[in-house]
This record gives sequence, structure tokens and C-alpha cells, in this order.
Amino acid sequence: MKQTVYFFLIGVLLGIIFIKSEVASWFRIYEMFQFKSFHMYGIIGSAVVLGMIIIKFLKVSGIKDINGKKISIEPKSKGFTRYILGGIIFGLGWALAGACPGPMYVLLSSGFVSILVLIAGAVLGTLVYGLLKNKLPH
Repeated sequence: MKQTVYFFLIGVLLGIIFIKSEVASWFRIYEMFQFKSFHMYGIIGSAVVLGMIIIKFLKVSGIKDINGKKISIEPKSKGFTRYILGGIIFGLGWALAGACPGPMYVLLSSGFVSILVLIAGAVLGTLVYGLLKNKLPH
């Protein structure tokens, strides 16, 4: 129960940050895909750099998780094609929908009920991938 409260509070904080920084804004996403604004690239770039710093810190420090287990991060398997194809499919979906998975839930909580169509599509796509995962080249 304690973990659930932590995760909920982190999710609320992240949602507030998404709204205030306009990450969930369709207009900002539209600008990004037309290369008209640096706003989203700056946010994404900052997240990548911060993620690299946090991962390095976790590997070096030997810090433990909330249950007392040492955090270990397994390296990703190499493969150029799968990451390029996955990135293209993700980017096309993002461009067509005007929202990526995280901000979709923020938009729903902000009262944009029409986003339920996109959430249903994302859940359906995830389900289809889960069913076809073993048959796809990885």
C-alpha cells in the first residue's frame, strides 16, 4: 500500500509537470514534428541527459530499491534494425495521434475525454504486440 501511494504521488507530480511544461500540448507536438520550435527537443534532450546521469549514478553507487535489493540494470541487446523500425512506428503513431503514451493519461485527467479513443488504440496495439511477439523478428 505504501508503494502505491508513492507511485500515485509521483504520477500526479509528473502529470502537473507535463501540463505546466506543455509536453501534453498537441500544438507543441505539432511544432516539433514540423521543426518549428526547439521546445520539445529541449525537454526530450534534457530527459535523455538526466536519464544518463541517473543510470550512471545507480550503477556506481550500488543504491538499493525500496525493498532493499541492489538495483541492477541489464544491458540492452544490440540491434540496429529493431530500434529503427520501432522508433519509426512509435514516431508515426505519436505524430498521427498528437500525443505519446505518458501524456495521454494526463490529457484524460485534464478533461479531454476524446483521448479515450487513443488510449483504447494504444492498449489494443499493446495487446496485438503481446500476441505476436514470439512470431516477430527480434
